[in-house]
Amino acid sequence: MWYLIYCEDLPGTAELRQQARPAHLARLKELIAQDRLILAGPHPAVDSDTLDQGVTGSTVIAKFDNLVEAQNWADTDPYKLVGVYGKVTVKPFKITAKPEKAFF
Repeated sequence: MWYLIYCEDLPGTAELRQQARPAHLARLKELIAQDRLILAGPHPAVDSDTLDQGVTGSTVIAKFDNLVEAQNWADTDPYKLVGVYGKVTVKPFKITAKPEKAFF
């Protein structure tokens, strides 16, 4: 089943985010290699396509066997482990429309 993982950064954690980014991206690449990732990305702090003003969190939509597995994956994200994420919400997600071509 698909799950939405919605993560909110704590204020003042930009440096921690940068430090943990390679490990965070490596986990996303694992999901891609397993064909389990629909999308992932940061939430810009301002209404812009750039991240110049910082980031307020992230969203991941990925496939897991169950909610417990999805929650465990989210709880062991490097951003969560180093204290970037203050709140993480994991919910089942039902796809009703999907573009035919990925942009990553």
